[in-house]
Amino acid sequence: MKKFLQYSFFAVLMAATLWSFEGHAQVATSVNPSGYGDRQFKMDTIFSAKRIREDDKMYQIGVWRRIDLREKYNLSLYGSGDTKSNGIINQIYKAVVDENALEVFGDEDFTQPLSIAEFQENFWLNAIGDSIFVKQLYFLDFREDFVFDKHHSDMVFDVKYIHLVMPSATNADAGQKTIGFIRYKDFYNYFKDHPEARWINFQNLSKSLTYDQAFDTRLFRSVVRRFTNPDEALVADMVNPEHPNPDMQAYLDALAFEYRLLEFENSLWEW
Repeated sequence: MKKFLQYSFFAVLMAATLWSFEGHAQVATSVNPSGYGDRQFKMDTIFSAKRIREDDKMYQIGVWRRIDLREKYNLSLYGSGDTKSNGIINQIYKAVVDENALEVFGDEDFTQPLSIAEFQENFWLNAIGDSIFVKQLYFLDFREDFVFDKHHSDMVFDVKYIHLVMPSATNADAGQKTIGFIRYKDFYNYFKDHPEARWINFQNLSKSLTYDQAFDTRLFRSVVRRFTNPDEALVADMVNPEHPNPDMQAYLDALAFEYRLLEFENSLWEW
């Protein structure tokens, strides 16, 4: 009987030990990515300002967007006055040139770093060498991933980078010109700590927001220029060239893609 009790106690002790270890492992894997578990908890800590684990991405598609700062909805980013010196384009320029706080690259793969002098030349001179004004840089492009994060059961817009471009009209009608690419995480962290650069609420200046807050709450209107596809083609390039109004059709196709994203998100919760 005594041996039976000893064996029973030993069995209970072992079971409790195993239960404690397994329970701790489960808590760690769901809360702490560096804890126990057999998955590799990789995260994009270079471009993304969000902490989304790669293993938690059940759906993902890349989306390339353009903000036209001249649109009424985007004037809060464009800035005020004739010079637009307090707008987002000039604020980014000052962060790069005056403070050397943002690293700029010449390609979307971020393999070609630009010097401040190269960035300034791209920023101020068009294709024929004429100087331009800040207000003539009214496009702000960015790339993001549309992601379903299963850990939080939420659809997330995960911005990757900002793309500064010179419109073709500003570039002496020689086509769009790339000024530079900036990691979104760098952009986000810098302007989070610089409240003087703001999304301007012209109806109530006390409710103006920093750029990180404006992007988090999607206080802009953008148009999809491209989404993940086998040919890496722009939406405009996928329109039949013989269409009587290809620009309008490209806009309608971009809008239809937006609705497909919305429908995808809505359908997740229908059942």
